[in-house]
Amino acid sequence: MDLSVDRTASGREYKVKDISRTGFDRIWTELDQATMEMTSLEAVRTKYGPNQPLKGAKISASIAVTSRAGVLIKTLNNLGAEVRVCSRGTHWINDSTAAAIMAGDCASVFAWNGQTPQEYLWCMERALDWGQHGGPDLIIDDGGDITRFIREGIKAEKMYEKTGQLPGLSSSSTEDPKLRVMLTSIRDGLKSDPQRFHRMKDRLVGVSEMSTDGIQMLSKMQADGTFLEAIDINDSPTKRMFDNWYGPRLSLVEGLRRAYTGDSIAEKAAVVCGYGEVGKGCADALKEARAKVFVTENNPDYVFDALVDGFPVKHIDDFISMADFFVTTTDYKDSITVEHMRKMKNNAVICSIGQFDNDIDMEGLETYPGVRRITVSPQTDKWYFPETNTGVIVLAEGRMMNLGCATGHPSFVESCPYTDHVIGLLELWKLKDGRTDA
Repeated sequence: MDLSVDRTASGREYKVKDISRTGFDRIWTELDQATMEMTSLEAVRTKYGPNQPLKGAKISASIAVTSRAGVLIKTLNNLGAEVRVCSRGTHWINDSTAAAIMAGDCASVFAWNGQTPQEYLWCMERALDWGQHGGPDLIIDDGGDITRFIREGIKAEKMYEKTGQLPGLSSSSTEDPKLRVMLTSIRDGLKSDPQRFHRMKDRLVGVSEMSTDGIQMLSKMQADGTFLEAIDINDSPTKRMFDNWYGPRLSLVEGLRRAYTGDSIAEKAAVVCGYGEVGKGCADALKEARAKVFVTENNPDYVFDALVDGFPVKHIDDFISMADFFVTTTDYKDSITVEHMRKMKNNAVICSIGQFDNDIDMEGLETYPGVRRITVSPQTDKWYFPETNTGVIVLAEGRMMNLGCATGHPSFVESCPYTDHVIGLLELWKLKDGRTDA
């Protein structure tokens, strides 16, 4: 993709895959249906819309670009805000929806499906770029990447001001492609603008974050003195119950049935790695689909929960050669390793529904000597091991399969955390008079 900003007839900046109106009738129908289902956002628009409480607010959002995101953006516009959007991941973008949002001229969208890490960061920087204003007033973050970028930028600027040194690219950053790209961008801009991220922080009123990883990143910023006002959406009851539990409960099986080429889920053995709220939702969904469900879990409290709920709990090695499905929910690096995959039965299906793509050792699989990859269908690949000429089926390249293989959580479920976001932003915006540039 050519990394240059496009503009609409009204002058609004954007970059999407294709802004032509091909297929818009279907997308408008999806957006209309999502609007009807997301009743809590409708209530927010009805209650607050006439008073325009977010008038003048410049909001940068890092979210999955789906029809539900379109309703959230519509709501923020209705409350008076200006919005610039990038995706929360490289593959969680509905290109038609991104184009439809641009056609509606209600936000600047920088997103297309299948981005490289460099393209992903370019889109994030465009979402944070408010021209002469310097940066956003408010941030919606889902996954913590924007927060992480700002934190790394501030750390680098402090070090550069104190020692004149540029941030190094250590082996730990090399392992994380997104962090390496972030640090490279920060290095490239330090000499020409050594206070870019400090200005951004000074202008920023606050962040609304809805992921565990993002909250952990904000906690690190507080610990090292890089404090940002924040609303913790992740731990609100509506987010944890509806989005974390009911969301996977409804979207996991949809993704499996869309992507899986087998006959049935019923009577198959399914292993759920992790038994937090997301794991509970996944186990319930597979049980309802008549699978035989097993759980792996390290936390003793969650082990007890799983046992009380009737699910056998053992180490993954005890299930590795007999299970038909493996679903990871942990966000722990390499919960399933390439060595695990080698021991699995032929055509075992592996997928992740956690926040990031590190649960499954995709790097180890991709670099395994002699391995062959056959694409069965979009977002469904079979990987053959040379020793046996048998292999495993990996969904959505190890990323969140309910977004890669399906359409994500249902609109009614998603309306709960998105409404939390809006209410959180309204509370944060009340703090604007204390901002340093006010």
